[in-house]
Amino acid sequence: MNMKKNVILGILTLGIGIGMQSCVSNKKYNEATSKLAGAQKQNRDLNENIENLKERLNLMESANNSAAAEIDAQNANLKAKQSLLEENSQKLTEQQERLKNLQAIIDKQKEQSSLLRNKMAEALKGFRSDQLTVTQKDGKVYVSMQESLLFPSGSAAVNAEGKNALSKLAEVLNLNPDININIEGHTDSVPIKVRFEDNWALSVARATSIVRILTKDYAVNPVRIIASGRSQYLPLESNETADGRAKNRRTEIILEPKLDALMDLLQAE
Repeated sequence: MNMKKNVILGILTLGIGIGMQSCVSNKKYNEATSKLAGAQKQNRDLNENIENLKERLNLMESANNSAAAEIDAQNANLKAKQSLLEENSQKLTEQQERLKNLQAIIDKQKEQSSLLRNKMAEALKGFRSDQLTVTQKDGKVYVSMQESLLFPSGSAAVNAEGKNALSKLAEVLNLNPDININIEGHTDSVPIKVRFEDNWALSVARATSIVRILTKDYAVNPVRIIASGRSQYLPLESNETADGRAKNRRTEIILEPKLDALMDLLQAE
């Protein structure tokens, strides 16, 4: 009986031990499982953080590359603008130099014209102001000779007093070979009735008569001379009065220093 009790007691003790061992094992298992789940979650969180960091890094690299590309583009644009600025600055310097040279030529022309005017005025000072005038305008010298000094009315034949005036004019012209000469005939508005077809023909004939005297009698180089007629269409005063018509009947000898240097400069541009 006692033995039976002992057996039963032993079985109970073994069962309790096994049960306790089972409870301890389940607890450790659960703890291990919980730790594993926590570790797995941490691992997932870490992986997610790593992916987020990688994505941010990629975004930063992309932004950095874009910024670098923009900086390169801005640098290239700046370099192009600097090159254009330097080119424009060079062009401006060249233009300023050409303008300076042009102004120097124009000033020289004015100076030559002024000297020529003084020489002409001195050479022709023996004639009255109602016979001829010497003026300067736009870089040119105008020697305006009235009909009364040069021609009989309605004629293109130069009289003796006119030839005397032309001889003094020719002396100055021959001493200044770099002067271009334009002889312009002018009339009043009264129609011509004899010898010439009209006032155009008379104005041109008077201009060519003067050219012949200057070139044949006084050896002025004909290459320098242009003969032209303006008829009644460039009057000094109104043709409604006798005094106005008398002033309009004139021959203008227009003298202009040669502009070869000026033309060369303009063509070089």
